[in-house]
Amino acid sequence: MNVIETCALGKRYRRNWALRDCSLTVPAGHVVALVGPNGAGKTTLLNLAAGLLRPTRGQVSVLGGERPGSAAARSRTGFVAQDAPLYGHLPAGDMLRVARNLNLTWDEDRAQARLAELAIPLDRKVRQLSGGQRAQLALTIALAKRPEVLILDEPLASLDPLARHDFMGSLMAAVAEDSLSVVFSSHVVSELERIADYLLVLNEGRLQLAGEVDALLDTHRILTGPGGEMALNLKQFAVVQVRQAGAQAQLLVRTSSAADPAPPGWLSSPASLEDLVLAYLRDPKASVLPGPEVTAAAGGEAVRA
Repeated sequence: MNVIETCALGKRYRRNWALRDCSLTVPAGHVVALVGPNGAGKTTLLNLAAGLLRPTRGQVSVLGGERPGSAAARSRTGFVAQDAPLYGHLPAGDMLRVARNLNLTWDEDRAQARLAELAIPLDRKVRQLSGGQRAQLALTIALAKRPEVLILDEPLASLDPLARHDFMGSLMAAVAEDSLSVVFSSHVVSELERIADYLLVLNEGRLQLAGEVDALLDTHRILTGPGGEMALNLKQFAVVQVRQAGAQAQLLVRTSSAADPAPPGWLSSPASLEDLVLAYLRDPKASVLPGPEVTAAAGGEAVRA
């Protein structure tokens, strides 16, 4: 089953396209990192998948063909928006009751037990909770629906490092307990590297990079060697990015496999998820999209450090 599937999906706000020609398939059973710069279309894509927006063109379906926003989709989808919309004047316990009345499925025992485990008082007003506690309350409400897929839009944006660590620990415990599929948008690539096994990169409103993290890392390497024209004329690899500092160059390249030998005079090392994401974001023309025939349009422009 695919938890999200789109075909030529686009969303326009007046004259500006927030998302263009987005075709992707996200299989169930993954923790998906959705990454991109501000304005790349991440929130728009997640809102379309959650049924909060309607596409301008193209199609989007969730959970094996359900229409986003339908009763069937809502009952099987948990969504936490970037600003975690909670009623600040309500105590946490009353916030649970409001959520229970708004959802077709609800596990009250789980919600109560989770807040007790996190030491979040039910009688404390939402606005009096810390940022981390508010994020945990929003996550608790999403999990109490017992969803099959959890969509999270920048839930870490306003949290300090300790609160981020606690949130991620709670999230991964829920993934293990419920076999959840998760689509997680964040700027904190180092946090996503610990949990994500599937990657989507959006850039300038278009899907730029997609696939299982291990497969993407296996087909990308970092080459370190002589700079100058030699660095710009390696023909046996698709060069995604060139960074030159004096007489030395560092390249991120695509290979057919991790076992491909480095050219003479070059040192080959594995690429990290952060290496991969940053290199592609720096060149919006570079792309590796999913499908039976994977192609790359790598710009390979030099970046002088």
